[in-house]
Amino acid sequence: MWLKPEEVLLKNALKLWVTEKSNSYFILQRRRRQGDSGGKLSGLLVGALDAVLDSNARVAPFRILHQMPGSQVYWVIACGATVEEIQQHWEWLEQNLLHTLSVFDNKDDVISFVHGKVKGLIAEETRSKLAEQEEDPEKFREALVKFETRFNFPDLEKLVTYYSCCCWKGRVPRQGWIYLSINHLCFYSFLLGKEVKLMIPWADVKRLERTSNTLISEIIRVTTRSKERDFSMFLNIDETFRLMELLADVTIRRLLDNETFELDPPLQEPTQITKKNLEARMQTEYFRACFRLPRVEKLAEIVDCFLWTPYSQCHTAGKLYTSENYICFASKEEGSCNVIIPLQEVVTVEKMEDTSLLPNPIIVGVQSKRVFQFTEVENREHLVEQLSKRLELLRGEKPGCLEKSEVEETVSSDSSGSLEELCTTSTALDSLVNTSSIKKEPRHSLNSEALMALFHLTDTESADSTVGMEEVKKRLWYDHFVEYGRTVSMFRTEKIRKLVAMGIPECLRGELWLVFSDAVTDLAAHPNYYANLVDKSMGRCCMATEEIERDLHRSLPEHPAFQSDTGIAALRRVLTAYAYRNPKIGYCQSMNILTSVLLLYAKEEEAFWLLVAVCERMLPDYFNRRVIGAQVDQAVFEELIKEHLPELAEHVTDLSCLASITLSWFLTLFLSIISLESALNVVDCFFYDGIKVIFQVGLAILDANTQELCSCTDDGQVLIILSRFLDHITNKESPLPQIAQQHVFSDEEPVQQVEISDLIRDSYEKFGDLHVGQIEQMRCRHRIRVLQNLEDTTKQNVLRVVAPDVSFSTEGLGDLYDLFKREHLLSCYWGGNSSAAHHDPSLPYLEQYRINRFQFNSLFCLLSPWTWGAHTDILAQRTFRVLDENADSLIDFKELVSCLDIMYYGDFSEKLRLLYRLHIPPACSDDDTDNLSPLKTTFISSVQPDYFSKSNGEAINYEHQLKKMLEDLVKRKKESTKDLSLMTQREFIQFCKTLYSMFREDPEENNLYQAIATVTTLLLQIGEVGQRIRSSDSMSELHSASSKESEVLTPTDVPDAVFEEVDVGLKNNHPPSQPGEDDWSVSFEQILASLLTEQCLVNFFEKSVAINCKLLHAKTNQYQQRINLTIH
Repeated sequence: MWLKPEEVLLKNALKLWVTEKSNSYFILQRRRRQGDSGGKLSGLLVGALDAVLDSNARVAPFRILHQMPGSQVYWVIACGATVEEIQQHWEWLEQNLLHTLSVFDNKDDVISFVHGKVKGLIAEETRSKLAEQEEDPEKFREALVKFETRFNFPDLEKLVTYYSCCCWKGRVPRQGWIYLSINHLCFYSFLLGKEVKLMIPWADVKRLERTSNTLISEIIRVTTRSKERDFSMFLNIDETFRLMELLADVTIRRLLDNETFELDPPLQEPTQITKKNLEARMQTEYFRACFRLPRVEKLAEIVDCFLWTPYSQCHTAGKLYTSENYICFASKEEGSCNVIIPLQEVVTVEKMEDTSLLPNPIIVGVQSKRVFQFTEVENREHLVEQLSKRLELLRGEKPGCLEKSEVEETVSSDSSGSLEELCTTSTALDSLVNTSSIKKEPRHSLNSEALMALFHLTDTESADSTVGMEEVKKRLWYDHFVEYGRTVSMFRTEKIRKLVAMGIPECLRGELWLVFSDAVTDLAAHPNYYANLVDKSMGRCCMATEEIERDLHRSLPEHPAFQSDTGIAALRRVLTAYAYRNPKIGYCQSMNILTSVLLLYAKEEEAFWLLVAVCERMLPDYFNRRVIGAQVDQAVFEELIKEHLPELAEHVTDLSCLASITLSWFLTLFLSIISLESALNVVDCFFYDGIKVIFQVGLAILDANTQELCSCTDDGQVLIILSRFLDHITNKESPLPQIAQQHVFSDEEPVQQVEISDLIRDSYEKFGDLHVGQIEQMRCRHRIRVLQNLEDTTKQNVLRVVAPDVSFSTEGLGDLYDLFKREHLLSCYWGGNSSAAHHDPSLPYLEQYRINRFQFNSLFCLLSPWTWGAHTDILAQRTFRVLDENADSLIDFKELVSCLDIMYYGDFSEKLRLLYRLHIPPACSDDDTDNLSPLKTTFISSVQPDYFSKSNGEAINYEHQLKKMLEDLVKRKKESTKDLSLMTQREFIQFCKTLYSMFREDPEENNLYQAIATVTTLLLQIGEVGQRIRSSDSMSELHSASSKESEVLTPTDVPDAVFEEVDVGLKNNHPPSQPGEDDWSVSFEQILASLLTEQCLVNFFEKSVAINCKLLHAKTNQYQQRINLTIH
């Protein structure tokens, strides 16, 4: 393969390479191996190195070097794993380059030409690999070349797809091409000599929607924080919009949602994103949502087939889905028949004899002695082979061994914080994984039966009627089990949905919750896991355990089970164990209510796995610090209200007031909203049908109250109406006693009671057409808006903290924040000298975005008023060192703005203090390239005169004036002034160079140069005088020591005592030394006082500098500057 040219100092270092072929410009070499004759020691060394290095680090056995005749410098330009591969590259060089190089006269031209050709070959290979994945490789290759040429992005900006379209500006369309890359939406048009380029980062997109305007019925509108862009005239608008949604969702989640980013490995490698991968990802997400499977499941195959359904004695058409651990079937008719078969339950997968009645049949046998027969299976042989391999792999694993990926699914591998903060470590998890299958006596006794069996409640008044209803339901369920199955792999049909809507019998509730959620599979796969987890987690103290303890007695306090130590202890163990298992979630409010209900109907270990299923599968992203999943579903719910209840949506124009009420419906599954006996029926349906049930029931509640809600005039009335309705939802068929309602509002008007079974039935009849695919698409669309709203909140909080301490306007401060954040994102896009850390929303607002030295240099060049050519980079490095007070190589927005505030709005003293700090340690170091300049040498000796002339030629001695000025300065030192170290001669020279650079192209340039020359000479005199005083003091001290006489000198005993007082810090910190360059120093106060003697210098630093022009320039050029830095 061709390699980016890399310099090699020795072509045959340690005789590790043997030359096979060579000519004037190129050398083909083979790596020496152990079996080579000659060079036995080097052969042994190479063999040992190659054996030690892993497969990723091993050196290719062949390479080609580029050289210039007579030069000792070589460049590696190609390598190969086989003789054939390297020979092909060698022949290409001989045929296409070798004869061409002789026409060049200049050696540098030859090197540039060869390197340019090799880089071009690499780019062409990359394009070909990308193009081969597309339906039309040749066209995609052409589009890729145009994309790279027109937008000049770095190589890491990968093109995903492209379409012909129109971009509208007002009522004027411009025909062109839209390019969708991994980080940007780009548009290019060239008509009538006018070129139009648009680059919209996906991270800036707030909304994507399909809408219309007065001229076009279907357009795609892309909304950012500042603009709206309309695109139309797509050949396939459905495909285009779907891909735009997916790309925006993937990119925004990768950049702005760190929690999801860590949980979803495919998002971590953006360069692997292709159109096919996006479509496959969309299918996988639909597959997981439809069957409510773990996030680790990845869709492997989708096959059209027929399933024999014995209950109806016919073949049902549908699709067969397979993944690593599941076989699933969904009928074409929505809800007609679904089947979920965990491979853990599968006994055999076999092909049957192919007949005309049963073409291409497959039978799948499960442990419950049921056989599933699939017919007309496409590519049957391949499917059976793959399923058989997975079964063998599954059986080869140790029984009961926990898959570590499932534990770490929500655990960040690089989570920061102490053990006490996280309640877990990777070592603890490894230990837990290794011991989960080892049976040992647990230190904590666990409840072996559900709490409802210990604390059974019945309503004595209506016991006979409710018990009779329970028996009827029980018989119906047992009859259903016989025909449809009782395990996870049961036939899930409309009939079972109706049975669930009626309410599951008390004695079967826990069992069916486990089956419907597939928690029973996790329970069987991980024996002793929970007991070991409890032993490891109990007794640890962290924030999660403190919150758990605070909420324990708030969990169903009216139920006897949680008025006893038995129930409270079980609840504590389950919540603590889960917080230990999944520290990313830890513990969130409302988890206690859900877990307490689970414990009522399931054994303690079963309740734990039910909680895992709810938090990690059925309600993803609900239980975390920002409850993003719940916020996204609230946005989906608002859209459903507009679609299904237009009258209500029209009246309640701001649906956010409803969201504040309905959010708790989703977070608690109605458990804290309506009576427990009624809410249990909703939970039954939730475990069977998933989140769509909560949407349906929510819509049914609003639909039942639409007339009253439309007559409301404020949010308080809305709350009263809904609360009254919810308080009067009953369940007369439940054997549980009626428990006091949560919300009671006194009202003289009687309120009609609503039976929960009727409400659920209405929800299915009116809103049952909701399907998983529709909900997932809306979630994808609204997740973008929710994440951007959270980003806006972060920005507002950061500005609120920073604004009081700076003089920037609100608008200017907002623009600075946008530039700061974009600089962080640009590093996420393309890296640079140092790639950026991913956004972590769990940190405090100011720490969520921080930039490193490389990013700061870019912003400094764009925003600082102190930019002067090559000196700018040195000044930026020093400024970064000053701001990075905690030495973690990162600075936040407040630190950047505080620095810019001094540069733009500081007074003379503040600006000079900053400049002074930039030229003393730790800002100034020996590593600075500026210190290597000729001026680093002794400078004082070149300034001999103690006098300098005025313009009229009169020589004036400033010695007495300097004494008086410095004496006054010492007396009035401000206590609030932070002590600054003295500036050495070398540092002072750099300080002078900076001042000279600042005055370039200034209208008062000549006057400023003359003034700074005057001040420099004055300060050099001060430094020399101080140096002489320190020298004389050290000599007198040595003399006193030798004569053993002790004398106490007062300031008046020494000439020019003011210098001694100014430099006392130096005398105390450094031992006396011989006079020299290192003894020369000046203080900040001396420099300040000297500069104050020149009014033009004061005017220069005091004049205001407008930042608006800089901000406008930065917005326009930030992208191009980063592109140039990344490419070069």
